[in-house]
Amino acid sequence: MRLFVFGLGYTAQVLARRLAARGFAVAGTARTAEQAAQLARDGIAAHVFTRDAPLPPGALAGTTHLLASIPPDNAGDPALDLHGLDIVRLPLAWAGYLSTTGVYGDRGGAWVDEDSPLAPTGPRGEWRVAAEARWRGLRTIGTGGRPGLPAHVFRLAGIYGPGRSAFDQLRAGTARRIVKPGQVFSRTHVADIAAVLEASIARPEPGAVYNVCDDDAAPPQDVVAFAAQLLGVAPPPEIAFGDAVATMSPMARSFFADNKRVSNRRIKDRLGVRLAYPDYRAGLRAILKEEI
Repeated sequence: MRLFVFGLGYTAQVLARRLAARGFAVAGTARTAEQAAQLARDGIAAHVFTRDAPLPPGALAGTTHLLASIPPDNAGDPALDLHGLDIVRLPLAWAGYLSTTGVYGDRGGAWVDEDSPLAPTGPRGEWRVAAEARWRGLRTIGTGGRPGLPAHVFRLAGIYGPGRSAFDQLRAGTARRIVKPGQVFSRTHVADIAAVLEASIARPEPGAVYNVCDDDAAPPQDVVAFAAQLLGVAPPPEIAFGDAVATMSPMARSFFADNKRVSNRRIKDRLGVRLAYPDYRAGLRAILKEEI
């Protein structure tokens, strides 16, 4: 079995390590030669891939499982734009596309599930909706008498984990407790994302869409306060959203533009997933314990 990953970033590397331990050969792409060299030192065959640097011939040969985690840009999905024909020719057992719960847009704190209408609030969300449609559409395109791509879409909530959590922001002095009344975010520990992907690989359902998040959509300021409590430090002061918005990045402002609670029932009912970290408290405790 061979996994190829378009975009061996933070989340994909966790899955790659877990599958490598099960005997998978793992290859994929990085944005720079330095990143590719680091992945090679970790035993992952990595190719530099950008819109200006497509994969070399034969890079996808032997691939049985494929994961795409490169976000689309205003021109489309880079993997499909440059290698769509190569991908549909592969005899894949499974393919996954990592999307985002941002495709649902703002729901005023209401619940969404995988059947909810897609209503992104900004261009990045619109690009994601278009990319999802392209990956799912490859199910109907087969070559040489084979069925189309066995594609699955995973809509990820805010990702955190070791090296990428409120602890790191507090230690760096960049954590802020921005308060927007009624605002909640869904989030998910990176290990639970990998577990969902593994469960899907074991139980393919081509065309399926899954929300990947924990059980507890929570105000962002509560997460920072709890992390500070675990570290034994004073939390940063609360800042009203209206006072903070002028200094926020466009990405941060886009997060606060959407307010919703995301249902994860499908990953439990159809994939049999039991979350290791059902809320941010469990996840943060585990991260800190791992550091000690």
